[in-house]
Amino acid sequence: MHKLRLLTILGLALGLMASASADTLKTSGISAGEDGSRPLRGTTQAQVEAKYGSPATKKAAVGDPPISSWEYPDFTVYFEYDRVIHAVLKR
Repeated sequence: MHKLRLLTILGLALGLMASASADTLKTSGISAGEDGSRPLRGTTQAQVEAKYGSPATKKAAVGDPPISSWEYPDFTVYFEYDRVIHAVLKR
């Protein structure tokens, strides 16, 4: 009886350990914008335009806080007020 209880507890413990594991997404290369391919978070609109030129399209701000976007040939930049919150490469 003691061995059966011990095996049951061991089986449950192993089952819990297996379900607690997580997958890791590995990416290669550099992280967002560090290579200068797109603006970094916190950059102002003036700095973006000075470095990358005028965007192909400027979309007006919507919502609260106001979120606007600028589209360039290779990426889109999203702003909250006048600061970059995200820059996304196009595929």
